[in-house]
Amino acid sequence: MTGAPARRVEAVLGDITAETTDAIVNAANSALARGGGVCGAIFAAAGPGLAQACAAVAPCPTGEARVTPGFALPARFIIHVVGPVWHGGDQGEPELLAAAYRSALAAADRVGARSVSFPAISTGIFGYPLDAATDIAVATVCAAETAVELVRFVCFDATTLAAYERTLANRT
Repeated sequence: MTGAPARRVEAVLGDITAETTDAIVNAANSALARGGGVCGAIFAAAGPGLAQACAAVAPCPTGEARVTPGFALPARFIIHVVGPVWHGGDQGEPELLAAAYRSALAAADRVGARSVSFPAISTGIFGYPLDAATDIAVATVCAAETAVELVRFVCFDATTLAAYERTLANRT
């Protein structure tokens, strides 16, 4: 984006529900219903209003994003994105995963969010291989045309953090 400020991209070990960025990203299912993993943690921390807000904007196809308020979370917004389920990589998974990251950033732009925290989309129950997903996440975020100034990859465990740190180090 011409004239846009420089974007900072970082990876941290932590709990995405405690992030104070303008928006956090939920690795959602297409029904935008409470799930397990990061999705379940976000629903639990946001409070009961999230389910109703999600029902109002559902469904959400793979690769797309929907936005709700953050409710009880420190973040003002929750950007719900649906990443692909891994089927071996030859069913459009890389393109769909990149689309999920681009859609999240476009949604952040629409609501005026300048800082966004992402989980490792599709790497949990959806089975996407961590290193491949990390490469796509970092490349997509770094190449995106967006006004978002800070992208933080919030990693649930040390293995995920190490994958992001390796990928980010290779981009500089």
